[in-house]
Amino acid sequence: MGDRAESIPFVDLASQRARLGEKLESAIARVLEHGQYILGPEVAELEKALQTFTGARHCVTCANGTDALTLVLMAENIGRGDAVIVPSFTFVATAEAVAQLGAVPVFADVNADTFNLEVASLQRAISSASKAGLNPRAVIAVDLFGHPADYNALSDVAGKHDLILVADAAQSLGGCSAKSKVGTLAPYTTTSFFPAKPLGCYGDGGAIFTHDEEKAELLRSLRFHGKGSQKYDNVRIGLNSRLDTLQAAILLEKLGIFNDELEARDRIARRYSNALRDNMHVPESTKAYTSSWAQYTVRLADSPQRDTVRKHCAESGIPTAIYYPVPLHRQTGYSHYPVDPDGLPVSEQLSETVLSLPMHPYLDEATQDQIIDVVKGALGNRQ
Repeated sequence: MGDRAESIPFVDLASQRARLGEKLESAIARVLEHGQYILGPEVAELEKALQTFTGARHCVTCANGTDALTLVLMAENIGRGDAVIVPSFTFVATAEAVAQLGAVPVFADVNADTFNLEVASLQRAISSASKAGLNPRAVIAVDLFGHPADYNALSDVAGKHDLILVADAAQSLGGCSAKSKVGTLAPYTTTSFFPAKPLGCYGDGGAIFTHDEEKAELLRSLRFHGKGSQKYDNVRIGLNSRLDTLQAAILLEKLGIFNDELEARDRIARRYSNALRDNMHVPESTKAYTSSWAQYTVRLADSPQRDTVRKHCAESGIPTAIYYPVPLHRQTGYSHYPVDPDGLPVSEQLSETVLSLPMHPYLDEATQDQIIDVVKGALGNRQ
C-alpha cells in the first residue's frame, strides 16, 4: 500500500522538474552568479512575462498570495469600520487579509455547482453589513479550484454599491473567460505561486495584476516598506513583501511550459468528468469561463459516502484531499464575524461532501483509469 501511494502523487512536481531538466539548474545558477537575490533582473522579467501572458497592463510580484490580497486592501485604505465581503467556502487567507488590517470580513455563500461566490448571497451580505453600521468597501471573489467566478454579475453588483472588486486567483491563473484571461477580469487580481498551484515556485510567492498604472506604482511602494524615491525614503507604511529572485527565475522556466500544462489539465479533467458524471456531481467548465483545474473536486451525496470513497482510495494507495472541511464562518478565529442573514447552507453542505482527486499535468491515462475504477468501485460501480 505504501509503494502504491508513492506511485500516485496527488500533485506531481517531480515529473515537471524532470521535464524542465537542466533549465531549472541553469536558471538558479545565473542568479547565484549575479548575486542579486532581492528584486534582481529576473523579477522584472517575470513581471513583464506575466503581463504578456495575462494581458494585464501591470504585474507587481510579492512574497506570497496572502500578501497580495493585503497589499491591494492597503492600496485602497481599507481598515477599521470597513466591511469586505468574502466567501466562507475557501482557504483562510482570503478573510485573514481583511481581518489583519482591522476591517471586518462578512461571509457570503457560494454556488453549489461552481463553488464560487453566489450573487444573491453577496447582495444580502452587503445590505446586512450596512445595517450593522459597517461601511462596505470591497468584495473578494475566489476562483475556487481554478474556475473563474462570474465576474460579469459580480461587477454589476460591485458597481451598484460602489465596491472594489478583487479577484482572488490563487488557484485560477491560466483560466479565462470567452475573451479575456484571469488577471484582467477584475480591477485587481491577486495570485499565489505556492508550489502546488498550477503555476508554482519552490517556496512562497505571489503577484497582483491591474490595468491602473498609479495603483501599480503604489503597490510597488507598499511591497517595499512604503519606499519613496529610494529605500531610506519611506513615504508610507508598507510591508516587506518582495519576491525572491531565485523564485522568479524558477517561475520563468515554468511559465515556458505553462500553456502545455494547462491543456493537459483540461484534458485530464474532461476524462474524469466523462467517466464519473453518472455517479456523482462533477465540476464542469461553463461556456463563459474556462478553468485552470488547480484541483479536480467532486461532490458526493453525503459525508458517509465521501468517507467510503476516501477509505477505498486510501486502501488502493490513491491520495485524496478535502478542500475545505470547515467553512470559515465556523472556524474558531472567524466565528464572531457577520454572515449572510439567510445563512450559508451551501458552504456547510459542501464541506461535508466535496472530495478532491489527484490532478496534475503528468497524470497518465492508465493511472487515471485506475483512480476512476477505484472511485466507482467504492460506490458499487466498476468500469
